[in-house]
Amino acid sequence: MNRIKNFITKNNQNFYKAFLFIFSVFLIVLMFPMQGKFKYEFQRSKPWRHNDLIAPYDFAIYKSEQEIRREKEQVLKEFKPFFKLNDSIYNKNRNQLFADFEKKWKLKYTDDVVSNKKMMLNINLCVAIIDTIYKKGIIRPNDEIEKKTGDFVINVLKNNVAEPIELKSFYTIQSAFAYIQSVLNEHPEIDEAIMLQILQNSIEQNIVYDEKTSDLIKKSLLGSISLTRGMVQIGERIISKGELVDNERFLILESLKKEYEIQLGASSKYWTILLGQILLVCISITVLVLFLFSFRKDVFIDNKKVVFILLSIFLMVFVTSMTIRFNEEVLYLIPICIVPIMIKVFFDTRLALFVHIVTIIIIGFLVPNSFEFIFLQLIAGIISIISVADLKRRSQLFITSFLIFITYSATYFGMTIMQEGTTENIYSSYFLWFAGSSTLTLISYPLIYINERIFGLATDFSLMELSDTNSKLLRELSMKAPGTFQHSLQVANLAQEAIYQIGGNPMLVRTGALYHDIGKTDMPMFFIENQTTGLNPHDELHCEDSAKIIISHVIKGVEKARKAKIPEYVVDFIRTHHGTTKARYFYNLFKKNNPDVEVDDSIFTYKGAIPYSKETAVVMMADAVEAASRSLKLPDEEKIGVLVESIINYQIEQNQFINSNITFKDISTIKKVFKKKLTNIFHIRVEYPQV
Repeated sequence: MNRIKNFITKNNQNFYKAFLFIFSVFLIVLMFPMQGKFKYEFQRSKPWRHNDLIAPYDFAIYKSEQEIRREKEQVLKEFKPFFKLNDSIYNKNRNQLFADFEKKWKLKYTDDVVSNKKMMLNINLCVAIIDTIYKKGIIRPNDEIEKKTGDFVINVLKNNVAEPIELKSFYTIQSAFAYIQSVLNEHPEIDEAIMLQILQNSIEQNIVYDEKTSDLIKKSLLGSISLTRGMVQIGERIISKGELVDNERFLILESLKKEYEIQLGASSKYWTILLGQILLVCISITVLVLFLFSFRKDVFIDNKKVVFILLSIFLMVFVTSMTIRFNEEVLYLIPICIVPIMIKVFFDTRLALFVHIVTIIIIGFLVPNSFEFIFLQLIAGIISIISVADLKRRSQLFITSFLIFITYSATYFGMTIMQEGTTENIYSSYFLWFAGSSTLTLISYPLIYINERIFGLATDFSLMELSDTNSKLLRELSMKAPGTFQHSLQVANLAQEAIYQIGGNPMLVRTGALYHDIGKTDMPMFFIENQTTGLNPHDELHCEDSAKIIISHVIKGVEKARKAKIPEYVVDFIRTHHGTTKARYFYNLFKKNNPDVEVDDSIFTYKGAIPYSKETAVVMMADAVEAASRSLKLPDEEKIGVLVESIINYQIEQNQFINSNITFKDISTIKKVFKKKLTNIFHIRVEYPQV
């Protein structure tokens, strides 16, 4: 039992990684539709490269999207919008006309005999005019009839019965007013002033657009469009090997593919399909694991980085799956290139390309026309990776976005004219999706910041900000401990050049080197590089106390950096720059002064962790070499060479680099760089003559 417990404890990190990969496979498979995939690949205007294909069952031939779109456009073009006749408007205005006429007439005329006779003549003409107008109807303007000619026919609902009538048969408000004026001009005996005012007040549009009925009939007509045309009978030959996949055969093959996947998904082969999906996703993720283990072991051992990579893949698969389920038409709006951009910013070009390939291969099982999709996204992903290869300015992301759009557009154009042999089937909507996808790629900018904080990953953006010597902590270091600040600058220069030669992150090394001695800010006079008065406070202290003060600058530096919210990847340089070495000066002084006393090594030993990467190892070497070089008297090339060799060899003997992915070849290169740089720093100048 204890053996099992010890085994689990010893390998808990491996179990955790295995859980991460298995759980990611589970989540990705969960996004897959539970249906099979058509086993034949084919392209329009290309030869059929498989054996003769015979129809396995009866199936309908689905129309192409272009056909359906044309039929819908024709239906909408021929559609006659519905308007309804509102009789209540006529009744209301007719009754109001009598009331208004009687009131206005009595105010103007007092002679009852003359007035009554003339009044009857006027009122009868009023009624005749308004009846004529409302009998034809006054139509209310609407978008459905705007810019239509008089011959355009609409349906008018009268007592729930639709009657087709041409637009020219109706009055408008303007034409009704014109008709009233013309009739009144033909009857000079009537009182035109009263008549015109009353009739104009009685005119109101009584033919109004019936949106509800129009939409209902329009949807019904569009819904009645058949999605299929014709049938293929079981046993019928669909296409022979070598035959060209023309437009007609392409439609038949697409129809068979759709029917095949529907039947396969609805059959008893559900569990077999699921097993196949699991197997394919497992293979894809396993390839990624093998790549990380073989070529990026530093990423593989860091669980946070592994989680970030797997999460990036899953989220893109999730977004694609949801898009296909709800609206497949906007598939190319998805900003797939965010994944390679993010991976490149945080890691390197090779890993970004590999993760991008794995991502689009997995997504390829979800999307229609997977070959075209994978090819399009692969080219766009490569361009995006190249464009951010040296990402130093945030404005570069806008250039990347533009290049992605150009790549999408050019690749789509090339594939379409190759398959179709014409530009007629190039749809402008695709270019809108490409523009939207390229614009959405800019989301990677805030995502970089968010992932920096969540996963503690470094980018050149944040490193450039941190390495600014005017930042709060570095400014404080330069003011309170100027000697330490100058030492940190020299260490940064040495380490940056060394890591550049052996391969690593120069910006990370420079930033870590600038902050590695930040703990000396609170007690600068206890470190010799800051002692300018000739007084050394260690002269009055015991060796043990002096060692404790010197060693404490590591812990103080870690605390100070964390308080200032410096990222952990920079704090690691503070923690590891002395590893588990000793404060050798005070250790040797104690042994010399107390030859008969047994030395407690722990008092003189740094408590920090040993370096775990090339970057932290190089800073440890540069720190020790630069500090020791200042004690050389009359330095020359030979003395510098001996110094560098002895210090780095001592660190190797003390097992300070056993956790670092650094080779003896790398260490040899680092030594050469340090020797050359220090020789240049301490070069002998020509003595100028006295004037």
